[in-house]
Amino acid sequence: MATAQRDNNNGDIYTPAQRERRNASVWTLVQGVLAPLQFMAFALSLVLVINYLANGTGYWAAVISVLVKTGFLYAIMVTGAIWEKVVFGRYLFAQAFFWEDVVSMLVIGLHTAYILVWWLDALPPTQQMWLAVVAYGSYVINALQFLIKFKGAREQGDANSRVAALDVTAGSVG
Repeated sequence: MATAQRDNNNGDIYTPAQRERRNASVWTLVQGVLAPLQFMAFALSLVLVINYLANGTGYWAAVISVLVKTGFLYAIMVTGAIWEKVVFGRYLFAQAFFWEDVVSMLVIGLHTAYILVWWLDALPPTQQMWLAVVAYGSYVINALQFLIKFKGAREQGDANSRVAALDVTAGSVG
């Protein structure tokens, strides 16, 4: 445990054992498939929502698209929690992804609020769509958090590979 704590405090996202679990987990592939599908659903839905807000047409297409995008969000959140449990030993709020998970809760809350407002017809359609826009804004922020984190993980992996290669080279020279 002390090694894992030390490794996480030196700026690495994954300890070697966590990286191994991440690479071996089917949930890594699931996340890799769901993330771009969710983004495509988001992009299409955003166009439909903006169309409704700009032109007042296509309300049901926009609603269905928000529901589909939210379905992808729920799927990626559930499978992501499983992935986090496999890799880090806890379902959410692992040290390495704490702030991404915090913002994810906001994203889930806003998307769920949209569904409730739509289902209960608690706001007029235009205000419902503005709520979807706010939810989508939070999603973009959260997606950027994860992209930055994964870029850091890739750089960490590249740096670890270079160090390992240097170790092998240095060992063969002597």
